[in-house]
Amino acid sequence: MPVFTYKGRSARGELVQGSLEGADSGVVADQLLNTGITPTEIKITTQAVRSGSNPEIGLWQRLTKENKVDVLELMLFSRQMYTLLKAGVPIMRALAGLQESSRNPVFSAMLQDLRESLDSGRELSTALRRHPKIFSPFYLSMVQVGEMTGMLDVTFLRLYEHLEFEKDMKERIKSAVRYPMFVLVAMAVAIVIVNIFVIPAFAKVFEGFHAQLPLMTRILMGFSGFMVHYWPILLAVLVGAVVAFRSWISSVDGRYKWDRYKFHIPIAGRIIMKATLARFARSLALSFKSGIPIVQGLNSVALVVDNEFMRSRVEQMRDGVERGESILRTATATGVFNPTVLQMIAVGEETGDMDGLMFEIAGMYEREVEYEIKTLSSNIEPIMIVLLGVLVLILALGIFLPMWDLGKAALHR
Repeated sequence: MPVFTYKGRSARGELVQGSLEGADSGVVADQLLNTGITPTEIKITTQAVRSGSNPEIGLWQRLTKENKVDVLELMLFSRQMYTLLKAGVPIMRALAGLQESSRNPVFSAMLQDLRESLDSGRELSTALRRHPKIFSPFYLSMVQVGEMTGMLDVTFLRLYEHLEFEKDMKERIKSAVRYPMFVLVAMAVAIVIVNIFVIPAFAKVFEGFHAQLPLMTRILMGFSGFMVHYWPILLAVLVGAVVAFRSWISSVDGRYKWDRYKFHIPIAGRIIMKATLARFARSLALSFKSGIPIVQGLNSVALVVDNEFMRSRVEQMRDGVERGESILRTATATGVFNPTVLQMIAVGEETGDMDGLMFEIAGMYEREVEYEIKTLSSNIEPIMIVLLGVLVLILALGIFLPMWDLGKAALHR
């Protein structure tokens, strides 16, 4: 179907422009009039309608975060859609109101495209599917089930709660990793400063003594001299390592191995594992509660879980269910759930209350994540104190021990 670009005036007299599919210009004009837009110019174009495209979006906005739709905007959209649909507002009028109040040009363009798609006879889930960078497969599956069951308003409320939970879990994981990373970076910076500025100053003093220096001092001075003379090479190696690592985790095999290793990071790995399992359990519970078939629900949840290792385990569960195996058996085969969770899954299958039990599992993991984060500082502090103590001991032995020996030698004279 050809694509037409148009310009027109809204009911408030504002200039409106965009792209729209139609059999001919007359059909496009009728679609615009039905949405309250009086067309002033309609031209055919060979350019396809792009997700989120908007002629009013400038180059700076395309290069900055203003060209993105963050989770908060998607949460607000879901909550507002629930409120408007529950109040009986027609969906076209609801989308028009949200578009007028939107301050993000990309999100506004997406809402305009939704209105045009709905006006051309598409379903809401089909219209949302045209924007895969904004709406996840799980979101689309939920909306589709909400349309089929006539519970679209409740579906948007559940999606809002799901997005809120996802955002909270991601922030907790970041907070769990932020503290140890900050300490390690601070220690690395301190080591660089000491080796480039502090030790060379002491090295000049030691050279004037013309005495045999201790082994530790010679090692520190040698390493410091290497950093001072070859810091461009070290910097290039560091940048190359970062680029290589990012390229490695961008590959399928590298991403899988890195995501699997995350679960084995000391202390923080437990938090990442439990947060990932909490997100999986809540997403699966929500799909069960909304009436999504088990196989389709597992497939959607696999795409939502932000971990390739966990995604492979969910896909393993999906394949097992497709072969006719029980959820308990497939969950046991993954090797990521503890016996308590497996027992709850068994009870859920026997009683037919899988959604309720999965919500309980999610709540259990969420409470454990909260406890782990609260005790994170007390678990990390002893390790950091030992590392700092070792660093101070090395510096003391390497720098102050020769001065102490030379001082004693001078006193004996």
